[in-house]
Amino acid sequence: MRETEAVVEDRESRPHRSAVAVPLTLPSKDNETVTDASIDIEISEVGPRDGLQSIEPIMATEDKKAWITALAAAGVPEVEVGSFVPAKVLPQLADTAELVTHARSIPGLAVAVLVPNLRGAENALAVQPDKMTVPLSVSETHSLKNLRRTHEQVLEEVRGIRAAISARPEDQRPKLEGSLSTAFGCTIEGEVPERKVLEMAEKLMEAGCDEVGLSDTTGFASPTQVRNYTKHIHELLGKDALTGIHLHNTRGQGFANVMAALEAGLTTIDASMGGIGGCPFAPGASGNIVTEDLVFLLESMGLKTGINFAKLFDARRVLHEALPQVELYGFTPDAGLPKGFSPATPQ
Repeated sequence: MRETEAVVEDRESRPHRSAVAVPLTLPSKDNETVTDASIDIEISEVGPRDGLQSIEPIMATEDKKAWITALAAAGVPEVEVGSFVPAKVLPQLADTAELVTHARSIPGLAVAVLVPNLRGAENALAVQPDKMTVPLSVSETHSLKNLRRTHEQVLEEVRGIRAAISARPEDQRPKLEGSLSTAFGCTIEGEVPERKVLEMAEKLMEAGCDEVGLSDTTGFASPTQVRNYTKHIHELLGKDALTGIHLHNTRGQGFANVMAALEAGLTTIDASMGGIGGCPFAPGASGNIVTEDLVFLLESMGLKTGINFAKLFDARRVLHEALPQVELYGFTPDAGLPKGFSPATPQ
C-alpha cells in the first residue's frame, strides 16, 4: 500500500512448501498458480519507495540504480522502485520513471510502482512497470489528508486506471493492485471497522483491480486481525484476490503479524531494507519490517525466498554508503548468521 502514501503492496502468488522449524499450516500447491518453483514466499522490497519517501535526505538517482541492481543480484524478486506523484509533493521520488526504465532492464526482476491517481498511472504506463498499486485509505479521514479524495473519488480514479490499462496491448498491461491502507487502524481516526475493510476490498475489485493488498500503514495491526481479515477477504472475494500484505513494526508486532499472514495463506510480504520508511501522511507511522530479518525468519523456517544472504548484505552496504546519515536497523545484519546455518534457498 501508498500515496503519495506509503502503503503499497504487491503480490504474485507463489507456491508453498511445509515449514520445518515452526508449526505452520500453509496452503498446498494444488490451489495455486506456480510462477516460480524456486520461491515459497515472495519478498517485495519497498525501500526505494516507502523507505526513501519518509526520510529527509534525497538519494542520488545513480545510487538508487546501484541499490536496485544490488537487490536484484541478491535474488529479491520484486522491487517497488518509486511513486508517480508530483515532485513538489515527494521530491525524494522525482526520478521514478527513470528508475522504472533501469529496473526493467534487469532480467527476472518484477518492477512495481505506486500510483495515486489516473494521471500518475498514465505516467507510469508510459514506462511499463509490471505492477501498479493504487492506495485507498479505508479511513476516509486519512484518504482526504493523503490523497485529498473521498472513497468514491478514489474508486472513480481506479475505474479510469483500469480503462487506461485495458486500452493497451495485452502484453503491455501491468497488474493493478488496490492497497487497503490504514486497514488495521488510523492515527487520525482511530479504530477502522473490519466491515469497512471488507466493503472497500469488494469495491476495489469491482472497480477493476486484479487484486487487493492489506496494509498496516500505521503499525496498529495484531496477529488476530491479520488472520481474521485475510480469512474474511478470502471468503468474500477468493484467495487469488488477496495474496500479500504490507506491515510496519511500529509497536514491535511486525514479525508476529508475518507469522499470522503465513498461517492465513498469504504468499507475498513487503519489507524495507534496514527498516527505513513509514508514511509521511500518517503521523507516527514509522518503521517498515526489516528485509534482512524477514529473509532470515523465512529461510530458518525452511521457506525459500530465492535470496542470497551475502549479496543481500552487499546491497545493504550500497544503501549505507549512499545515505550514511540514515540509521539502518536489523538484528540479522548486526549478529550475522548462526554457525552452521543452512538456508532453505541454496546459496
